[in-house]
Amino acid sequence: MIRDAILAFGIAMSYAVQLSIPGLPFGYSELFLTLWILLSITRILAGGRLEVTPALSKLARFWVILTLALGVGSIIGFLTTTLFLDPLLHDTMAYVLLVCITCLAAAEPNAAPRLRRIAWWMIAIASGGFVIQLGLGFGWIHQSGVDPWYWDRFCGWSDNPNQLALYCALLGPLALHLATTTRNPWGRCLGLCSLILTFYVGRLTKSDTYLYTTVLACLILLGLRVRAWLTSDGGRVSLSRQLALLFAIGFVPLAVSMAPYALSEAASAEDFAKSLTKDKGGDATAETAALRLYLWNAALDKGATSGSLGLGPGPHLDTPPVVNQQFLPRPFEAHSTILDLYTQGGLISVLALLWILGSAAISAWRAKLDALVALVASIAVFSAPHLIIRHPIVWFCLTLCLVSGMPQAIPATVRRRRY
Repeated sequence: MIRDAILAFGIAMSYAVQLSIPGLPFGYSELFLTLWILLSITRILAGGRLEVTPALSKLARFWVILTLALGVGSIIGFLTTTLFLDPLLHDTMAYVLLVCITCLAAAEPNAAPRLRRIAWWMIAIASGGFVIQLGLGFGWIHQSGVDPWYWDRFCGWSDNPNQLALYCALLGPLALHLATTTRNPWGRCLGLCSLILTFYVGRLTKSDTYLYTTVLACLILLGLRVRAWLTSDGGRVSLSRQLALLFAIGFVPLAVSMAPYALSEAASAEDFAKSLTKDKGGDATAETAALRLYLWNAALDKGATSGSLGLGPGPHLDTPPVVNQQFLPRPFEAHSTILDLYTQGGLISVLALLWILGSAAISAWRAKLDALVALVASIAVFSAPHLIIRHPIVWFCLTLCLVSGMPQAIPATVRRRRY
């Protein structure tokens, strides 16, 4: 129980980089994650049981492939370009931390209920943290050394609003999954309340990506729930299902017939969509889009010059001609998970990431866990314009999806000799 709470705190608060430990080069999140890893290794050395699960096998294969790809990329980068030591070590340590967390969590006995319990802890801790941060943001309470606003965008304890938006985008579907799969009415209430609070905080960040991610996740959930409803009760035919099927069949011609009316309202719909984005689709949105496109083109060129083998961990792009205050001088990241991974480990690492994402989505789909399918979709959408592969919550969510949708253990159970 204590280990579960420690891991949950380390993951749920990974975005809170403003909460640093005085005199130490790392924060509370890194401290708690490292402590959980040490406790887990101690349990194993003391004779604790491990289970070789299909989820663990997939995660181990992914990390082996990624390690080899990054190793080859590092050699190419050392021979062809200048590598910056600090970001290289930072990314390397982050990957090592993630390898330990995912593999140790998937190898725990009864991994599925344990990860579910950790997820409940995460929701509770994150909700409490959001309440405190909202108090800071609206001036109800004060905390020295913390600036909860990035201009007019809420960032709480994070370094920038996009970090907080990522956690809101993933904690929302996670809370919905817990609320819809529990029989405890108090647990259902906690999950739904956390979902509402998370959505409110996410909108305060004014992240366009969070908005798109939330809309897509809702559409996916709606489609999956309709599918589940149509196929429930053993496929028995009923009047409501016949009407729903007729509506689905007639939706296409109905949409075509309504097209002229929809086009006449396109301008107002476009204005409404812009009103939901930061700066209402104005100069800030346009400048961000232009900068992202520049970085993405540069990342493609950089990856291609390495023969699609990558240049090793860390950012590798030159400083763009126009930068804003949220970016560091150089080297630059592409701010896209796929493209940044392409510059680091080449095409092999990108294919490995797509494979593990697809495996997690298929596992959740087969287990009929609709909220987890939406969770994987949220990860995929948010990864397009942001580099999120180093965030522990991403890998916890993928591990949860893999474990929840696969058999609990391969027949052979690994036991370590007592020391």
